[in-house]
Amino acid sequence: MSKAEMLTDEQWAILEPLFQEERTGAGRPQVHTDREVLNGILWVLRTGAAWMDLPGRFPSSSTCYRRFSKWVKDGRLKKILEALARHLEDKELIDLEKCFIDGSFVVAKKGGQKLERPSGTKVRSSMVIADASGLPVALHTDSANPHEIKLVQATLNAIVTVGRPRRIVGDRAYDSDPLDEALAGQGIELVAPHRKNRKKAPTQDGRMLSRYKRRWKIECLFAWPNKFRKVITRWELCAERYRGLVYLAFCMILLRRIIRSGL
Repeated sequence: MSKAEMLTDEQWAILEPLFQEERTGAGRPQVHTDREVLNGILWVLRTGAAWMDLPGRFPSSSTCYRRFSKWVKDGRLKKILEALARHLEDKELIDLEKCFIDGSFVVAKKGGQKLERPSGTKVRSSMVIADASGLPVALHTDSANPHEIKLVQATLNAIVTVGRPRRIVGDRAYDSDPLDEALAGQGIELVAPHRKNRKKAPTQDGRMLSRYKRRWKIECLFAWPNKFRKVITRWELCAERYRGLVYLAFCMILLRRIIRSGL
C-alpha cells in the first residue's frame, strides 16, 4: 500500500468527527491516533493480507485488530456508514425511488459463525440494497441456507438512510407473491421478472419490468468491493467482524462519492 493509498487530509477531515468519542480518565491512553490505526486496517482490507503481516510503518497488528474489534463491537463502523449515507441523502445524491437488491457469495476458508456449512464451501457473504445510482444503502449478512426472499425484510431493516425504498428491483429469485404482498403493505413496489415455471397469473407488465434493465447498477456495486480483497474470501470466523469489514468497504465507496461531489 503506497502513501497515495493512505487516507488523505480531505478524507480524514470528513471521517475524524465520526470517530471522535468522549474519553474518561480511566484506562490506558492511546499511543496511536485513530487515523494511524485506520490506515493499518484499510491496508489489511485492501490487500487481503493476514493481520500479522501488517507492515511496520503502521501501528502493530494487535493494536489495529484490537481497535477494529472495538469499533465493530460498539457499532461505530455502521454508525459512520449511516452518517455518510444520510449526508448524501440530505444533498439529494441518494435516490430511493428505484433500488436494487441482490445477494453475493464468498468462500469461507475457516468456516465461521452463522455459516452452518463446512469450511471451504461457498456461503452467502451479504444481502445488499443499492440506490438508483448503485450506492449501498443496506447490508445484511447471513448463511447460505435461507432463500434470498426470506432475507429481504432483514435487509430492509438494516437500511442506513432515513428514507425507505419506493421500488425494489430484483432478479427472478424474488418472484414471490407473498413477498410482493408483504412489501406492498409497507408501501414498497417489488419489480422482478417472473420465473419460467410460474403457475400463477402474471402480476407485472412490460412497463414495470423495463426498470429491470438498469439492474446492472447493483452488479457494479458488487464489483467495487473486489478492490477490498479482505471481503472477497472470508477468513473471519466472527460474523460481526466480517460484517464490519464490509461496512468499512462501503464507507470508503460513499466517502469517494462525497469528495467527488465536492460536498
